[in-house]
Amino acid sequence: MHRHMVVWTAVGMALCVCEPSAARGASPTADVPLIPRKVLFGNPERGMSQLSPDGKRIAYTAPLDGVMNVWVAPADDFSRAEPVTRDKNRGIRQYFWSYTNDHVLYLQDDGGDENWRVHSVEVNTAKAIDLTPFDSIPGPDGSPIMLPGGKPLRPTAQIVAVSDQFPDEIVLGLNNRSPQFHDLYSCNVRTGELTRVYENNQWASVTVDNSYTLRLASRFTPDGGMEYVKFTGDQSTEPFEKVGMEDSLTTQFSGFDKSGTILYFTDSRGRDTAALFARDMATGKDTLLAENPRCDVGGGLEDPRTGRVQAVAFNYLRNEWTILDPAIKPDFEYLRTVRAGEFIVGSRTSDDRRWIVSYTSDNGPMHVYRYDRGSGQTPGKATFLYTTRPELDNQPLASMHPIEIKARDGLTLVSYLTLPVSSDKDGDARPDRPVPMVLLVHGGPWARDAWGYNPYAQWLSNRGYAVLQVNFRGSTGFGKNFLNAGNLEWAGKMHDDLIDAVTWAVNERIADRSRVAIMGGSYGGYATLVGLTVTPELFACGVDIVGPSNIVTLLNTIPPYWAPAIELFKKRVGDHTTQEGRAFLEARSPLNHVDRIVRPLLIGQGANDPRVKQSESDQIVSAMEQRQIPVTYVLFPDEGHGFARPENNTAFNAVTEGFLSKHLGGRFEPAAGDIEKSTAQIKSGAEHLPSLK
Repeated sequence: MHRHMVVWTAVGMALCVCEPSAARGASPTADVPLIPRKVLFGNPERGMSQLSPDGKRIAYTAPLDGVMNVWVAPADDFSRAEPVTRDKNRGIRQYFWSYTNDHVLYLQDDGGDENWRVHSVEVNTAKAIDLTPFDSIPGPDGSPIMLPGGKPLRPTAQIVAVSDQFPDEIVLGLNNRSPQFHDLYSCNVRTGELTRVYENNQWASVTVDNSYTLRLASRFTPDGGMEYVKFTGDQSTEPFEKVGMEDSLTTQFSGFDKSGTILYFTDSRGRDTAALFARDMATGKDTLLAENPRCDVGGGLEDPRTGRVQAVAFNYLRNEWTILDPAIKPDFEYLRTVRAGEFIVGSRTSDDRRWIVSYTSDNGPMHVYRYDRGSGQTPGKATFLYTTRPELDNQPLASMHPIEIKARDGLTLVSYLTLPVSSDKDGDARPDRPVPMVLLVHGGPWARDAWGYNPYAQWLSNRGYAVLQVNFRGSTGFGKNFLNAGNLEWAGKMHDDLIDAVTWAVNERIADRSRVAIMGGSYGGYATLVGLTVTPELFACGVDIVGPSNIVTLLNTIPPYWAPAIELFKKRVGDHTTQEGRAFLEARSPLNHVDRIVRPLLIGQGANDPRVKQSESDQIVSAMEQRQIPVTYVLFPDEGHGFARPENNTAFNAVTEGFLSKHLGGRFEPAAGDIEKSTAQIKSGAEHLPSLK
């Protein structure tokens, strides 16, 4: 399977230390030190380590003048590290080594617009090249396509493949010709020379193998399924596989081994959970490699020499590895003894002699090791390198408890509960008395919550709140039946699951019924707005971060390169192109029910968000103001789908902290200039939070 980049975005939430009023009772965290926001949400000391393919150097991200940049050091001597990038704004969040061993490649957008550019940096000289220097996409008449507001539509680059067969070249996807489709280009990382190798006019994705040969392409079908074709020569194609809508998110042909003869894919057809298979391309024979009846196959570990899958992860309540290649069994057995927690193999050298291994836990920072492998059945040795956030080692962090909650129709909702440290003295995942609670809803919705260190869960529990994270129906990882149970259920059964989880927490005497907040980003922001309109009396308040308020306007303003996937949204969310479909979606849109809102609402939005446009927040704030319904609205002009700059993330968390304290009664840390250090614009409702005046 070829190396590829996975882009993740995160959303943040959060004013003055004050204790709750005496009328609400003593805080469950009164005897626990307050963890400063800057410790939880500021820049890590180091992170994202990667070994150069030859193992001679190690790269990592660390602050440079307060902004995260890439540093490079000899693999055995961190003291000689030097910064090789000079970003002064958002920080580097995605990078990797090229096979030249002399170049680091990284992606960066402009203010969160997700129009990614790929940059190459020569490590020895720090000379940087913008490999994708395109500022606009031409329209039919050749002039730039313009966005509302007068800005040109910019292309976005994708990393399609890198290969040890071609150290100087990578394959990029670029929609600089057509905004909907990404052509494939060969790019020289030393010179920046681009050569188009495939003009794409119809495919949502194109796969190449380690020799950069075109192999597969895919597109959505009108029924919401996927059609796969294979290339046969001269860039012509023939049918390969068809996957129905019910399996389209759980069946994926992911890539080839380095020989190009074995195709790996996950498949849920004829079963519930997605299993891992290998197909011999010469014979067409499929071999089942790994399966789990409770959850889909998750991440995998590949041999850097052959591209063969050696281990796969399954994550139901927690992550568990299934070893497929006996050669790495001694390594895994040894690594499990190095320290407690779950480990991740994040980087391996080309000869597979050296790994970077990171250990995660629910109540501590990540600890990173260099692992030098042994030989045969003899394991090697792990050498500690650093802790990502060493200040957390001395903080009163809480444990995260995996739990299973039954929905009203019998579905099992895998969830995670984090309690204030001093509220659960016997450690049974039940506080000594009910406490205020924040229902923290994940985005996607085709994503999931998982066990591990979560800065928001730690922050909120430290302020005195129970934190409940629920994998409602439609979440991924738990089989196609659970995923498909969320089809057309936005503001329907997906919301019922959240309500059932709150009811469970109240009945279990975890949550104080009168002091429950709902909060989340993206889909979680939408769920917050649904919570305050569909069940207006249930929640004491809500915090919506980059959440859509009207599903019809959301789908009408998706990025152009999402257009090939529009059938997926039509079948799983609702069809905004028909009169009946629009009526259905309008009924499920909080914007049309703002008159029901009776609880306080805080909204955070990035002005450059390409997924959930600023207009989604603007329109519900305007509708509330017209009805004289209080709302507090914070806009960040240099952010997109979530708040990437620590100054902005910390500022919104400061606002949220004061907001929750006012309405739930928890503790909060003084803002101490956090708002002023950010670009936050309080567009509405500062008067509702005294500290914002």
